[in-house]
Amino acid sequence: MKKYLWIAVLVFSWMFSGCGAYLNQPMKTTRARLGEETPFNYHLRNLPQPEEPIIVAVYKLRDQTGQYKPTEVGTSWSTAVTQGATNILIKTLMDSGWFTVIERENVGNLLNERKIIRSTRMEFNKDNSRQSLISPLLFAGMIIEGGIVSYESNIVTGGVGVRYFGAGGSGKYRQDRVTVYLRAIATKSGRVLKNVYTSKTLLSQAVDGGLFRFVKFSRLLEVETGFTYNEPADMAVTEAIEKAVYSLILEGVKDGLWRADNSQQNQMNGALIAYEQEKEEMDDIDLLGRHRPGYEHYSSFSLSGTSLLYQGDYPNPMLQPGIEAGITAVFSPSISFHLGFGQSRLATEQIFDRKVTYFDGSVRLRLLPTDRISPFLFAGGGLMMPDGPAPNNITSNTHLKINAGLGLEYYLTDFLGLELALDNNYLMSDGLDGVVNGKYNDFFYRSRLGIKYYLNRNKKK
Repeated sequence: MKKYLWIAVLVFSWMFSGCGAYLNQPMKTTRARLGEETPFNYHLRNLPQPEEPIIVAVYKLRDQTGQYKPTEVGTSWSTAVTQGATNILIKTLMDSGWFTVIERENVGNLLNERKIIRSTRMEFNKDNSRQSLISPLLFAGMIIEGGIVSYESNIVTGGVGVRYFGAGGSGKYRQDRVTVYLRAIATKSGRVLKNVYTSKTLLSQAVDGGLFRFVKFSRLLEVETGFTYNEPADMAVTEAIEKAVYSLILEGVKDGLWRADNSQQNQMNGALIAYEQEKEEMDDIDLLGRHRPGYEHYSSFSLSGTSLLYQGDYPNPMLQPGIEAGITAVFSPSISFHLGFGQSRLATEQIFDRKVTYFDGSVRLRLLPTDRISPFLFAGGGLMMPDGPAPNNITSNTHLKINAGLGLEYYLTDFLGLELALDNNYLMSDGLDGVVNGKYNDFFYRSRLGIKYYLNRNKKK
């Protein structure tokens, strides 16, 4: 009974781990509906109104990526991004309220229809020759040009999975990136007034789980479940275009190319301040959208709580708390040297218990030097000096050691950091506990959690 209960718990936990997908399964067809809006469309619609709408022409927003839809197997001849980006751009320009858009993409169809109207009126209005046959076309003072210039697949991929005795699951993700350029051109002079570009990432996720187990003799239970999510490419392109139009409007206002209505100048000033702040933040954001520390090399002082676990000739070791202070000198963003001094105890439950003082130095390799959070590897050596007289038959009470381990460092602020590390400390002699026995010398594990204060941390200009 307990076995079946455990199986039921596992199945339901996997099902409801992706409850959003399970509770919204497409079990039947749906009716047509109005198109969805992107999250950024709200900001575009709520821009201050212009002093006077600008008449613009859009001929073609082309797909210049040359990319086909990525597939795991085979070749796909479907393009990675939409071929109807011109329609998206026209809608975006109209949604902003700043532009009056005139038809130019299929201007040949428009001219042919006007010819039909003109010839029809000429045929049926022969008695009134002075009547205007058809009103003139609007001409644009500005042309919006540009294109979707890149679609990069798999810029970030990853996943995790675990399986134990036939039960387990996995998850994986992939991130793509689309980039859009827009420029405003004055029709009278041909001068490019403004040129902006924006980008948007696309996220794809997959989660699955399963159970494969014999519940009794010749009775095999197999359960599988999972879901996937792929962010629509056309929505990503739409949001990138909306952001580009938004930027184009604010850049033009900033340079005096066009103006907001006098009654909404305060609102426009607020939008410009927020836009400038966003541009400054982009200086510290990398390709993947993560904040990178813009600082020169630095040194740091650390204070940590430690825990040592003895591994020697006596059984039943115990974790013992301690304290450690250290200083780190950085030679490059990736490589640094750490010098530490600490006190703690090494002990078992009954037989062995000694207070120890140690200091060591280690070279560190930071694996993600430009990230705010990064794992690091380190290796080095030092001395350990137990308190009290040396045990019987041991000539020295000072022990050389080597150590190696890994850790994680996180910048809490520009001047404070958090560090977590775990390493193995191997002694070069087997006399720490007074017993020389076995193939290997005494050693101990050390875990360390501490806070760091960064010195001489000068920001790059």
